Amino acid sequence: MTNVLEVNNLKLYYYTSKGVVRALDDITFSLQEGETLGIVGESGCGKTTAGLALLNMPMPPGKIAGGQIIIDGQDIVPLAEKEMRRHVRWQKIAMVFQGAMNCLTPVFTIGKLMMETMLEHKTMKKEEAWHIIEKYLGYVGLPAGVTKRYPHELSGGMKQRVVIAMALFMNPKVVVFDEPTTALDVIVQCQILNLIKKLKLEKALLSCIFITHDLATEAEVANRIMVMYGGKIAEIGTNQQIYSERAAHPYTKKLLAATPRLHQKVDHLSFIPGAPPDLLAPPTGCRFHLRCEVAMGKCSAQEPPLIEIEPDHKVACWKVGYKE
Repeated sequence: MTNVLEVNNLKLYYYTSKGVVRALDDITFSLQEGETLGIVGESGCGKTTAGLALLNMPMPPGKIAGGQIIIDGQDIVPLAEKEMRRHVRWQKIAMVFQGAMNCLTPVFTIGKLMMETMLEHKTMKKEEAWHIIEKYLGYVGLPAGVTKRYPHELSGGMKQRVVIAMALFMNPKVVVFDEPTTALDVIVQCQILNLIKKLKLEKALLSCIFITHDLATEAEVANRIMVMYGGKIAEIGTNQQIYSERAAHPYTKKLLAATPRLHQKVDHLSFIPGAPPDLLAPPTGCRFHLRCEVAMGKCSAQEPPLIEIEPDHKVACWKVGYKE
């Protein structure tokens, strides 16, 4: 399969008055054509920061401090903001942001919002643009009449569908879904997840990155899972590798042990003691070692490399393969 996205040694730091926050610290991964990569981890691990970095739009005072983001054969890190807005964002890579109600300008109708975005990136007649807008609203199960309505006139689920339509209507190669079911009730969550799976089937070459806290959701939508901790990749592997006894990193195992099972009895749910690391002054060695039950001396002294332990399965842990 062809890689549509390659991320090499990416670093994104927040330069604050208290010091440098290493939100993403030297991460490397790829995304294949038609694949869905799930990114999971605790709050503050770097999931949303990774999504924003892929669009080269870090939240101030964040800056990309190094590395490459190669989309469609082009490294977008050195590009000027004008070039990014005109030729990359929404045309090559788009994002469905967390909380659709915060993404839509309340004083514009849905149609005007979508038209403005379309004409900013494409040179076409308004009639042609309207046809595309209505077509993509139809894709996400919304009637054409939605274009005449304001965001406050729509339900949470309808607004989320509008944002998904806006992310898709210029046929980007990669779409980043950042917790698209946050703040929605369980019925609407199910509808949005089913919609995403339906769109994946209809657009076979669409490549997605799906960011969420919910491992059960990732099991439904993702082909591969990337587990992040403290701004780094702890483990990355296929759905089958992660959601089985082949999961290798102690952090991944703890996350899975804390997840309820629908079809099997669970006597108790596990938890991870302590708190995520302070990325202003991250711990030396493995960033998880202070909370790890199997840590050894080397874990606090040296940072483990991300190594391949089987095809398509990589782990950053000194304990993997270690024998007492």
